[in-house]
Amino acid sequence: MNSLVQKLPDNDNKRKWIAVGITVAISILLTLLGIYFYRDYGIALFILTPFFMGACPAILYGSKKQINKIEAWKIAFLSLVVFTIGLLFFAIEGLICIAMAAPIAILFNWIGSLIGYFIVSKTGKSSFVVILVLFSAIPTTAFIEKGIKPELTSVVTSIEIEADLSVVWKNVVEFPELSDPNEFIFKTGIAYPINAKIKGTGVGAIRYCNFTTGSFVEPITVWDQPNLLAFDVLEQPAPMKEVSFWDIDAPHLHDYFVSRKGQFKLTKLPNGNTLLEGTTWYYHNIKPAAYWKGWSNYIVHKIHERVLNHIKQNAENLAE
Repeated sequence: MNSLVQKLPDNDNKRKWIAVGITVAISILLTLLGIYFYRDYGIALFILTPFFMGACPAILYGSKKQINKIEAWKIAFLSLVVFTIGLLFFAIEGLICIAMAAPIAILFNWIGSLIGYFIVSKTGKSSFVVILVLFSAIPTTAFIEKGIKPELTSVVTSIEIEADLSVVWKNVVEFPELSDPNEFIFKTGIAYPINAKIKGTGVGAIRYCNFTTGSFVEPITVWDQPNLLAFDVLEQPAPMKEVSFWDIDAPHLHDYFVSRKGQFKLTKLPNGNTLLEGTTWYYHNIKPAAYWKGWSNYIVHKIHERVLNHIKQNAENLAE
């Protein structure tokens, strides 16, 4: 690695682009290894890789000149931008998932640039030990993360409906086609519900909640008319259709966001109205969980709201 520094050109502009090129090439190779070999979307990808793209170019670029924090951040961010363009161009990822990951990626890219700046400013030379440690840490972390089991999460959304329990129940079991969404989130490719159909009655009946990407197949496990309808999720479609120049079928679109079960609970209120609660239990194999749970919970809530508002409108129209 020291010989690599000696071969870096003295010209600032050339050395900058070589530092960016080396960093991006290594980062894309590690990303492909993590996604397609380890099948991991986690800390290695969303934290360590942006961190590496912050520290590595700052160290390489600052190996032959004094740099400040702004210069370190600029070359780090440039590496992240080129890396992102590479993900899009080679159809590794789509625009929406990249946008969702951007806040955490930019944060750790910036932190990495500070570490890179600190190393070259304090030692007066590059420290390839840091580069090698980060390089090794990314696939090692991906390997370790692969064995961590995800936790089941529940999301509850409720709405008050000016209609009797029995009227609301009929619209919960199945409902006609919804109008096109106005919410921006559903215009980005995120799947949203279209209608719901059911075959049979009672426990064992199969409910089909149809989304823009396919159908959730939901065997009924509790049929407590008109108070509770609960179901498992036997099959589910892709959670979204990526926005890209190409037709992308990224691994995270399959078995990384998994809905396990759901229910609709109806409660009669003192004023004669009905409180309708929709609950979804899910898990996802994407980390860090605390960050991605925020996105997942928000999207599930928006899906719930779309369905519950539709049920409310239909039930109240029938109750008039």
